[in-house]
Amino acid sequence: MGHLNLPASKRNPRQWKLLDLVTATFFGLVFLFFLLVFTPLGDSLAASGRQTLLRSTSDPRQRHRLVALIEAGQNAQPIEACPADAVDHMPCEDPRRNSQLSREMNFYRERHCPPVEDTHLCLIPPPNGYKISVQWPQSLHKIWHANMPHNKIADRKGHQGWMKKEEEHFIFPGGGTMFPEGAVQYIEKLGQYIPINGGVLRTALDMGCGVASWGGYLLNEGILTLSFAPRDSHKSQIQFALERGVPAFVAMLGTRRLPFPAFSFDLVHCSRCLIPFTAYNATYFIEVNRLLRPGGYLVISGPPVQWAKQDKEWADLQAVARALCYELIAVDGNTVIWKKPTGDLCLPNQNEFGLELCDESDDPSDAWYFKLEKCVSRTSAVKGDCAVGTIPKWPDRLTKSPSRAVHMKNGLDLFEADTRRWVRRVAYYKNSLNVKLGTPAIRNVMDMNAFFGSFAAALTPDPVWVMNVVPARKPSTLGVIYDRGLIGVYHDWCEPFSTYPRSYDLIHVAGIESLLKMPGSSKNRCNLVDLMVEMDRILRPEGTVVIRDSPEVIDKVARVAHAVRWSATIHEKEPESGGREKILIPFLLLFLAIYISIAVDVFLPVDR
Repeated sequence: MGHLNLPASKRNPRQWKLLDLVTATFFGLVFLFFLLVFTPLGDSLAASGRQTLLRSTSDPRQRHRLVALIEAGQNAQPIEACPADAVDHMPCEDPRRNSQLSREMNFYRERHCPPVEDTHLCLIPPPNGYKISVQWPQSLHKIWHANMPHNKIADRKGHQGWMKKEEEHFIFPGGGTMFPEGAVQYIEKLGQYIPINGGVLRTALDMGCGVASWGGYLLNEGILTLSFAPRDSHKSQIQFALERGVPAFVAMLGTRRLPFPAFSFDLVHCSRCLIPFTAYNATYFIEVNRLLRPGGYLVISGPPVQWAKQDKEWADLQAVARALCYELIAVDGNTVIWKKPTGDLCLPNQNEFGLELCDESDDPSDAWYFKLEKCVSRTSAVKGDCAVGTIPKWPDRLTKSPSRAVHMKNGLDLFEADTRRWVRRVAYYKNSLNVKLGTPAIRNVMDMNAFFGSFAAALTPDPVWVMNVVPARKPSTLGVIYDRGLIGVYHDWCEPFSTYPRSYDLIHVAGIESLLKMPGSSKNRCNLVDLMVEMDRILRPEGTVVIRDSPEVIDKVARVAHAVRWSATIHEKEPESGGREKILIPFLLLFLAIYISIAVDVFLPVDR
């Protein structure tokens, strides 16, 4: 307060110069901000900056050097944000690239991942106005419009009860094209013919699911449904399903097997999914047969079932079912229900489709980039009981050792020890590390290295669902996970996952470095930086990650966590646990995600 009262002749000239400099700098920055945001010059400079960013990792050698610096902790700057038009980017389902591929059997709509050297190393921003997702179970009925402002489904399907826009929300009345009055009524109709209640059925697959209302409402019956649909012209079907808190992922039934083991689903459902089951010598029906458990149920609702001008298609569909000896349970309007037989011997030697059993050497659970077969998978190819009616009812099947585990080397001991281990670990996560499992803050969970699914099994009392991922190059234990009444997929973590950004509230991984290595080798096939950038892509703002590994690996993870803008803490393992492990728990703050989004809008405008 001193110099304000002094006469001009007594004021300190150095003090005036310092104040002038600070004031001029402040107003200069304000002027520059308005120049960049509100004038064409700003757009031009921003576009130039965007091109500089994209060029910075377009050279494979430059990209490799940047990754090495990040892993060594020698890159002080965090990874930049992606352009604003990347908010919904899925690297392996990019329509702009895939549109150049063959249309035969919808090959172009399947997974096609770019080479790593062709991908830009940047973080996907949230859309403007993004809000923390509506919590379960309210999210089944409404979500924030700002989180995915795509109105196409609401405009086209609102009259069928799919979804409607109401002020700040999308509302989901629970309807579908074949059940516009609501999924509850439709499920009640199905319950007249198949055992919806009582735990006989637990795992279901919904093909071409729309916004997954059928799967969402089946949860009330204790049936866990994995819904899938391709990325198509309707925009974001699976993104809506995941935002609602319903299990879903992006997939296309085209030229390859779906990424599931044989005989996994108790119930397979198609409601106007428009899959040509009898085309290509009934190849798609054969794939459904591979996935459906012996004694399981197949429901097809919509064309061609008793559909006008599709008499031949309907006749062919019935002929394929007869050739596979499916039992016709009911035809109710445009809905047909079949039950799969429990053995191999019923397949006739002669049928109009020429269907034959696969060779005994065929493993029907090989399903990662595996070309669709034109033969029928043998039930006997899977060791142990897997038929509906012979496996325990839910929830007993969760803890009883499945036959597929018992037939593995030391499988019974491994299964029981793994189950006990994860009960302890999950309790430690909740009680000592304050992970918000069991609270409304966490609904969508992924286990990136699931083994027997025991982490997910320990979470069954909580209001969550878990996508159990079994790495494609590790032992095939996914069948055990399905026998327990849980769900999951095969995946290779050297590639991006088939889901939209911001899909999961919590991502869990034990042994993260093992996901990168060649089997039986210490050499990496891919790098930790790309893997963690992908984890960041599919994690929701304010989401949580739990990573367990050796102290040396956790140190590497911590260095990369800084680069992907995660705030991370490192913890000791639970006292009862053996081995050398530490636990790293990073999370992405919402205000940081919003800052990235604003930075993208201001400095990286999209000019196409």
